[in-house]
Amino acid sequence: MAPGGKEDKTMQKGGSECFKLSFVFLLLNISSFVVPVTGFYMKSCHISYNNAICTKSNLDAVPQDIPSTVESFDLSENKISIIQASNFKNFPVLTQLDLKSNFIKQIHRGAFADLISLKKFNLNDNMLVVLGDDLFQGLSNLTELRLKSNGIKSVSSTSFKSLTSLTFLDISRNKLYHLTKVHTILQQLPNLRELSLESNNLTTFYSWELTNSSLKLTSLDLSQNPIAVFRITADVFPNLTWLNIGLPSSKKTQMKWDIRNKTFLSRVSTLDVSGLKINNDTRKMLRENFNPSLTSLRMNKMNNTLLTALVNVSCTIPTVSTLQLKHNNLHYINAQFFQLCINITEIYLARNNMKNISEDAFRSLRGLQILSLTQNKLPCVPAAIRNLPTLQKLDLSKNKIKTLECNDFTNLTKLRQLSLHQNSISALKECVFKDLIRLEVLELQNNSISKLEGAFKIYLPNLKQLRLNLNELTAIRHGEFAGLQSLQNLSLNDNHINVLENGSFLGLRNLTDIQLNANKIDEKGLRKGFFHDLINLKTLDLRDNTIKYFESVALPDPPFSKLSHLQKLVFLGNNRRLKSLLPSNFLQGLTNLLVFNARNVQLLSLHKDTFTYTPQLQTLDISANDLMDLSPELFYPIQGLLSLYISTTSLQSLDFLIEANLTKLEFLQARKNQYSVVGEKVIKSLPALVYLDLQGNSFTCDCDNAWFKSWAVINKQTQVYDAYNFVCNYPSNLKGMKLLDLNVRSCTVDIDFIYFICTTCMILLFMLVSFTYHFLWWQLAYAYYLFLALLFDTKLKNKQAPNQYDAFVSYNTHDEPWVIRELLPKLEGEQDWRLCLHHRDFEPGKPIIDNITDAIYGSRKTICVISRRYLESEWCSREIQVASFRLFDEQKDVLIMVFLEDIPIAQLSPYYRMRKLLKRRTYLSWPRAEAHPELFWEKLRQALKTGEDLGEDRFLLNVVAGP
Repeated sequence: MAPGGKEDKTMQKGGSECFKLSFVFLLLNISSFVVPVTGFYMKSCHISYNNAICTKSNLDAVPQDIPSTVESFDLSENKISIIQASNFKNFPVLTQLDLKSNFIKQIHRGAFADLISLKKFNLNDNMLVVLGDDLFQGLSNLTELRLKSNGIKSVSSTSFKSLTSLTFLDISRNKLYHLTKVHTILQQLPNLRELSLESNNLTTFYSWELTNSSLKLTSLDLSQNPIAVFRITADVFPNLTWLNIGLPSSKKTQMKWDIRNKTFLSRVSTLDVSGLKINNDTRKMLRENFNPSLTSLRMNKMNNTLLTALVNVSCTIPTVSTLQLKHNNLHYINAQFFQLCINITEIYLARNNMKNISEDAFRSLRGLQILSLTQNKLPCVPAAIRNLPTLQKLDLSKNKIKTLECNDFTNLTKLRQLSLHQNSISALKECVFKDLIRLEVLELQNNSISKLEGAFKIYLPNLKQLRLNLNELTAIRHGEFAGLQSLQNLSLNDNHINVLENGSFLGLRNLTDIQLNANKIDEKGLRKGFFHDLINLKTLDLRDNTIKYFESVALPDPPFSKLSHLQKLVFLGNNRRLKSLLPSNFLQGLTNLLVFNARNVQLLSLHKDTFTYTPQLQTLDISANDLMDLSPELFYPIQGLLSLYISTTSLQSLDFLIEANLTKLEFLQARKNQYSVVGEKVIKSLPALVYLDLQGNSFTCDCDNAWFKSWAVINKQTQVYDAYNFVCNYPSNLKGMKLLDLNVRSCTVDIDFIYFICTTCMILLFMLVSFTYHFLWWQLAYAYYLFLALLFDTKLKNKQAPNQYDAFVSYNTHDEPWVIRELLPKLEGEQDWRLCLHHRDFEPGKPIIDNITDAIYGSRKTICVISRRYLESEWCSREIQVASFRLFDEQKDVLIMVFLEDIPIAQLSPYYRMRKLLKRRTYLSWPRAEAHPELFWEKLRQALKTGEDLGEDRFLLNVVAGP
């Protein structure tokens, strides 16, 4: 409110509201030392590398405690049914959102409007039956959208209009039924390249129903739709290269093809007609319409079709190089089956229940490079493959092969990958791989091999990956792999190996990764130094063996002393039943080790010199041991540690971290231990910590944990995983209560007593201010203005200056028209009174309250123009206060009240000062003077003219009754 009543709507109660807001903010600042109100912990999710993971969390709504910096948000497999408009308001850098497998039925308009960076969006397996207007508003940068299995029946003409950058759309397994609904979608997506319409119960495909213009689609999936007629009369797919039009296997009717021009589908390179019933006309159609560019043809589950004829007709298309013939029950293949397939380079024959193949079945396949015979019933390696000298990849996995003979792979000198896993092979022969001089990958896992018999001593000079896991091997003999000088990855896990001879890995100088886990290797094997030949090894997995040590005395010949390039050593699960130790120099030689995993080996302690030899260590896992206590000295050599796992170690305290000086530690997992208090010094000793996992500990709910509780909520750097579910175990009366529900108001926030005293004084001071404001405001205001009045009166007496104005006019800005049009012309224009008006006579730059005081005491009288707006105004209230104080102080007739409205007494009751004045003084009423305005102005003139005796004023104004 400006002087004299000048105000706007936002300032009517500015004084009191401003004070209240200031008071609230101050209390919040004070309480931040005691009770935090925000923070970085989440109830149902966790953050990993800027990815928010909330999957399978039983959520029924989108959580609102996710940091705005996440780039990926996984909410799959929950129970969310509605997406609110406010759910994703603050994720400016989110690029991937996964909402699949929920119960989403409704999405509010604008729910995704703020996801300006989103690229990939998954809404598969929900219940979005209807896609409403502008459903994806704001997703202008989205490139991939998945809406599979939603039961979608209806699509608005504006549902997809915001998706101007979309290139991939999967709307398969819905209920679109008709191609016109697909047209509604396509006309909104100018840049769509890949479209999947699988299983939408489309019964016809007419190109004119789809669109009247060319589309940019390069991939179209129409599979599993019971299309009876496929008719294209215009070149609507000028860029299409991938087409799947396979029918459901239960479909009995034959599809009718009608392609009016041979060029309409001439660019298709991959065609899937699986499940179609192919007759002579259809074969002719395939040859005529897909001839120019077709390279890959998929004909799976071709029931009731003469497959031999179809294959040979397909092979007459000169560009076709790949045939996929899965699930066709081809029990036997003879020479006629691929007779015309001289240009084929890839054949996939999986899951055909094949038991036999004619020796000359592949004779015509002169350039075959890839042959897949997986998941059949072949009892041995087919002799037919010996006629494939160009073969580069052969898959014989998941058959019933029991033995491998020396001539099984004759002539396969160009073979690079051989898969024989999940057969019944029991032994190898030395000569079995003699011709495979270019082989790089050999998969023999999941067999029953018990002996290698020198199969890898001489041959396979280019082999890089060898998988022998899940077999029956018991021993690795000297030089067993001597011929594999190029080997990089060796999998021997899940065997029964208990004998490792010296020189077992002789010749494997290029090996970088070896898996020896889940065997029966003991510490005696390690003592022989059989790893000394693996000088370039980077990963060694020894988990779940029987290696055990019972003292920490240094070993004379450390097992890894030659492995200076090793980066990862996995030792977990050894000696689970007996308590053990590690020799102090167990890790000697591992100068570049980055990861050491010794989880669950029943360690009682770790020697302080254990990690002296691993200065580069970044990840250490010693969980599930009986360590009970850890020395800070243990960590002095590994100051670059980034991740530490110490769960289930019976630790009594984390205080060792205070002196460990792990300033770079980012990840700490310390679940299920026996400490109940996490101190401030512990947390502050880990300045780089971004993830803290303390699940399963029994916390003490008292002031010892007050700082940790507040920090877990307030800090913005470290994610305290599952903090919402931390449970108190002590004291007994709070057992079962959640730690974050602990009331810490009574706890000392800071150990420095001065802080406590300052905080207490601030609280008491503002409590006093609040009490004074609510209960003693009138008395304080009276005293203040009385003091001002005394000062002003003294000043006037000293100066003995006459009054500058006849009257000061106090009014509200809404009543200004009456003052200007009625009051001013009468009193100044006709009666020559000198009036003081705020907008005209106040001194610029002077404080408002001083202007008001000077105007009232510098005028003989004060005219208060009263209305309902006047009563509600804070500044008007102050003006009448100063006038009434002058009245009480000087005992002079200085106040004239003019009512512009009839205001009942009931409405005056909240305005204490006004009601009090009306009980003691009379007033003028403008509404009652409308019939005789001359009388009103005459009375007002007489009131201004009279002296300052109170009795005289009562006589003059007594003609008007009180309200």
